[in-house]
Amino acid sequence: MLAHIIQGREGCIYGKENHLGIIIVDALRASATASMLLHHGATKIFVVAEVDTARQLKHIFPNALLYGERNGLPPEGFNFGNSPQETVYAKGKEVIFTTTTGARLLFEAYRRDVPFIIMSTTINAKATIQFLKKQNKDFVIVPAGLFDTPEFSAQEDWVSASFILQQLEISIGCGRDIFEYWVKRIEKEGIKKLFQTAPHADKLRTIGLKKDIYWCARTNITNSIPIVTGIETNYLILENAHIP
Repeated sequence: MLAHIIQGREGCIYGKENHLGIIIVDALRASATASMLLHHGATKIFVVAEVDTARQLKHIFPNALLYGERNGLPPEGFNFGNSPQETVYAKGKEVIFTTTTGARLLFEAYRRDVPFIIMSTTINAKATIQFLKKQNKDFVIVPAGLFDTPEFSAQEDWVSASFILQQLEISIGCGRDIFEYWVKRIEKEGIKKLFQTAPHADKLRTIGLKKDIYWCARTNITNSIPIVTGIETNYLILENAHIP
């Protein structure tokens, strides 16, 4: 089993072109929110790329809850934002989900011959490692960054992705040097501090979402792994990979 670590759209394209499993790591906050939606019993997550599509889909699934964000905050008419702390309300419900980066990268990653597409971060790292060992396939792990601004620092995403790979202890192909850089910083500074000092964390603090930063920096609190199980005309379906 060989891993690659490549940021954003480039990582998704690399995964599709080389028929690799793809892991989207959007640590603040889409990977954590999607994982906790399933952890708390959401039956399915319908992922859409655009806010207008989410609203249209609500007419088809009137009992579904709208979760998501633009510029960090819930769009008008949404039930909840993109916060893992609000996911308890999804028990027994279908969820329509859209975010600035993580949700849209799932569409960038999708192709029918890709072995798997999952979302992961520090909160489900152990379960992700078990999943990858069971799959035993080469993969690319994708620190999400910011979808429309690829030069934006993806510190917390690189930290989370590197933490997962470090625990897995396998060979790294593309991105090995950057992986080793972040492993050293994790060992020196710790995950919590690296989340808190990330530029994205500054953005969340300015809109009053400081608590989400600390929440998302936790490790191994759920076995839920969002995995793409299907696609329709304008949405992807996420369900739980059910790691015991």
